[in-house]
Amino acid sequence: GRSINTVSLARQGPRVRSLAEERSEEPISGGDVSEFGEEQDVVLVGAGITGLCAALALRDVHGEDVKSFLVTETRDVVGGNVITKEKDGYIWEEGPNSFQPNDFVLKAALDAGCADELVFGDPTASRYVFWEGELRKVPSGPDAVTNNLLSLWGKIRAGLGAVGLLKEPAPDTEETVEQFIRRNLGDEVFYRLIEPFCSGVYAGDPTKLSMKAAFGKIWILEKNGGSLVGGALNLIKEKKDTPPPPRDPNLPTPPKGQTVGSFRKGLQTLPNAIGATLGKKVRLSWTLKDIDREGGKYKLTYTTPEGPVCVRAKSVVFTTPSYVAAQLLRREIPDAHSQLNSFFYPPVGSVVLSYPKTAIRDEMYGPDGRINAFGQLHPRTQGITTLGTIYSSSLFPGRCPDGEFLLSSYIGGTLNQGILDQTEEELAAQVDKDLRTMLLKPNAPKPKTVGVRVWQKAIPQFYLGHMEALDAANEAAVEAGYEGMFLSGNYNSGVALGKCVEGAYKVADDVAEYCRELASMSAPAAPASSEEESFFV
Repeated sequence: GRSINTVSLARQGPRVRSLAEERSEEPISGGDVSEFGEEQDVVLVGAGITGLCAALALRDVHGEDVKSFLVTETRDVVGGNVITKEKDGYIWEEGPNSFQPNDFVLKAALDAGCADELVFGDPTASRYVFWEGELRKVPSGPDAVTNNLLSLWGKIRAGLGAVGLLKEPAPDTEETVEQFIRRNLGDEVFYRLIEPFCSGVYAGDPTKLSMKAAFGKIWILEKNGGSLVGGALNLIKEKKDTPPPPRDPNLPTPPKGQTVGSFRKGLQTLPNAIGATLGKKVRLSWTLKDIDREGGKYKLTYTTPEGPVCVRAKSVVFTTPSYVAAQLLRREIPDAHSQLNSFFYPPVGSVVLSYPKTAIRDEMYGPDGRINAFGQLHPRTQGITTLGTIYSSSLFPGRCPDGEFLLSSYIGGTLNQGILDQTEEELAAQVDKDLRTMLLKPNAPKPKTVGVRVWQKAIPQFYLGHMEALDAANEAAVEAGYEGMFLSGNYNSGVALGKCVEGAYKVADDVAEYCRELASMSAPAAPASSEEESFFV
């Protein structure tokens, strides 16, 4: 993820007028504001998964450099959009449904004390795409050759393109996902695999999403190797020549293969556990109203249940959505405000329905009588409104009563913003109608609507120019004298939960480096550095 840009500690910018000084509404009176204890090394604004994991990393990894921190949250619960519901024998997610079990997430679970609650999906579980009237398995491993999602020519075109044949060279300009995939792997891979994947992951439009920003690990392969296969071979060689440090033996080990993870009682287990272990370091129902820069330090003014409170800190990390950070910075750093406010968040509806197992078409069951599948995606060209459906009760245990099958579907996104004008009942009916076309038997009974949640601003879209906009926002902060201010969150690190946790650990590294540098500069006996005092913040 793009964490941040270079800032110079040697440069102290002019005092910038605070939001309170420039507001048209009546500001909080200085006489009414109480001071919050001692100065903090860092305040993390937002107790979503990024803010919480960054705080956990500061405590457990960077305790020597960061002695004090505070996490503030405007809501009365931790977790942000990670929301698990449990009722009448059902467990379901209103936000993200699972995570890629990278070591950052596993470390967070271990350090928060909830690693024993981890559950993982079966790596052999199938993934389906609805194409030309039937659910077809996504090719993987040995069945890639015989798989019927791509035609013979589609497979040949993809294979030749992957090794650098039958493809145009990369242009000098930034490419969309559509342009990159069609150029490298052909039209079939784009329309039948990547387009539905973009709909499912980003709820996005691949004709607008930036390949470099949204799928940087794939984009860099061609850049470094001339082709996707060439880049992959170079990466293998690089890892062999410079092997990564040994893995922490205490970390949980997920099953080998492509899998996803959660917890027995759902994803909210993780933020709840982190919040519990951080204790009073997390302050709920604290709403940030003003941020000011005074004498090289930050002054943050909050409304709280106990009244207005002022917190002073050496650095600040914004882990809020970009539009929230933009609003808070609109007076102090108007250029950062305009960049952060430009990121688009389309609406997405989460619709959770339960059917009797007998309602699912017989061909979906394996010889063992189970449906061993992750879920299905629906290309926009196939006449299906629902973006995709996760087979929740197939994926993780204990998600619904015996004899039922729980399905979590997503609807809306960039290309269907009209969901904001529909009722929950209408959204559930649309999803049910789509499922009857693809997955259910003709005589399937009506479903039980377990839950519907519409997110008006769901997932940030990494459009062309996204990374440059992030750079510009960070540079504007530096120009305004806001050293030690960090922008983090899913619009920065990537939208998947695992990416957010990885970004949290990285921003914690940056905060620790900033605090370490501050300490070395203020140490009386420290010799002056001959190099410019600048680093990544």
